[in-house]
Amino acid sequence: MTYERVAKDVDNWLEQYRGYQPNDFEMIYDDWIRQSFYNLDPAVKEKFFSKLDAWFFHTHAFLQGTSFQNEARQRILSVGRVFSEKIENITDMNRLLSVDQLSYIAQQQIARGRLYSFAQGGLTGTGGWLLLGLDYPLMMVMNIRAVQLIGLTFGHEMNHPYEMMISLKVFHAATLPKRLQAYAWNELVDEVNRNEHPYVFEGNDQLTNESWLEQPIKQCFKSMFILMFRKKIFQGLPFISIAIGAYSNYHLTKQVTDFAMKFYQYRYLLDHKEEESDGSRRS
Repeated sequence: MTYERVAKDVDNWLEQYRGYQPNDFEMIYDDWIRQSFYNLDPAVKEKFFSKLDAWFFHTHAFLQGTSFQNEARQRILSVGRVFSEKIENITDMNRLLSVDQLSYIAQQQIARGRLYSFAQGGLTGTGGWLLLGLDYPLMMVMNIRAVQLIGLTFGHEMNHPYEMMISLKVFHAATLPKRLQAYAWNELVDEVNRNEHPYVFEGNDQLTNESWLEQPIKQCFKSMFILMFRKKIFQGLPFISIAIGAYSNYHLTKQVTDFAMKFYQYRYLLDHKEEESDGSRRS
């Protein structure tokens, strides 16, 4: 019954993307972005997006080697052992725990990540140029890490090339405009279904393109609003700017973690589909 309930929850969540109809402003904006990049030199465009992709790959690799990531990994394993003493490594999480147990552990990581994003956004809202300049790179790092931790919780080793690409693809899909996320979800599911080599990613390794740039542009608008309201001070603090920064960063992390959680839940159901079918027949 648990599998059926989670599958239904994921399907209901997906409906908001499958049935989403972009408004006129979104269509005009999308056409403007595409036209702007269409006029650019293809070599310049390719170099720009390849550099951006390389930054994401290096960020992912850097995070895997940090002490706080290793500490988070040990925390996940420790909580997992509360449910099963047989757990020795990350892959045992997927094999020995139920989807409800894994979702519970992942929610702990998600709550912590959202709190960090909220606090970091609030600090950015104080309006300092240094904090504003660091805000977007930090947000990308924090959200990539959030996806990694959810993937680890569901028993996938993030230092394997295949899992690295899947987690980055999940991050990319989660930060796309809502009108494009259903298509990105289907691509992810197709990639997982056709995977023949668990350690080698054989699909398209390109992450970013002009469609993804809506997120950085939103960031620019957020920074503009923070600068506009940073002199509106109440009791010595720019509360409006702080609220804008905190809400914006929290909202982005919520969007990313919700998408990642649903994807890894769905992937768990795919991995255990035969097992559940056998259990249903026996009952």
